[in-house]
Amino acid sequence: MRAAFSRMSWFVFLASAGGLFLYSLVETMDRRSNIYEVEEGSYPSELHPTVEKKKDELIELAAERGIDVVITDGFRTIEEQERIYEQGRLREGDIVSYARGGESYHNYGLAIDYALRTDEGNVVWDLERDDNGNGEADWVEAAEIAKDLGFEWGGDWSSFKDYPHLQMDFGLSIRQLQNGKRPGVNP
Repeated sequence: MRAAFSRMSWFVFLASAGGLFLYSLVETMDRRSNIYEVEEGSYPSELHPTVEKKKDELIELAAERGIDVVITDGFRTIEEQERIYEQGRLREGDIVSYARGGESYHNYGLAIDYALRTDEGNVVWDLERDDNGNGEADWVEAAEIAKDLGFEWGGDWSSFKDYPHLQMDFGLSIRQLQNGKRPGVNP
C-alpha cells in the first residue's frame, strides 16, 4: 500500500510539474509572439506604430518609383465603421464594406486604405493608371510595395475584392482582437 501511495504521489507530482511547465511554455510563447491582452471592448485610438511606420515607408518607396500614393483612411472608430457599413444598406450609395463596427482591422489601428494622386492633384482609384510609364499599373505596383513591407492587400482576397485596403493582422483574427488580444509594439 505504501509503495502504491508513493508511486501515486510521484505521478501527481510529475503531472503537476508537467502542467506548470506547459503553463510557463504557453506564457513564454505569448511573450515571444509579442501579443498582449487588454480589457474586452477596449479599442486603440490610432494606427499601430508598426503600421504607421510601414505606411510612411510605402509612400516613400512608391514616390521613388514615381507613384504618388495617398492614404485615404487609417484608424476608424466603431461609429465610423458602422456608418460605412450602413452605406448601401440604410443610406444611399454602393456597399463598400461588409464589416460592422468592431469587425474591421481599421478599428484596431491595423489597416489603411490608399489611392493615387495625379500630376494635377486629383485623388483617383484607377487600377489601370500608369503615370510613371513603366508598363505596369501604378495601383498594383503600390500594392506590391505594400506586400513587401508586410501588408496584406485586399485585392488578393478571393471573395470581396477590396483594392484600396492594406492590413497587418500580426497573426490575430478579428475574433481575437474583439476578445482583447493586441499585437505588441515590435511584433
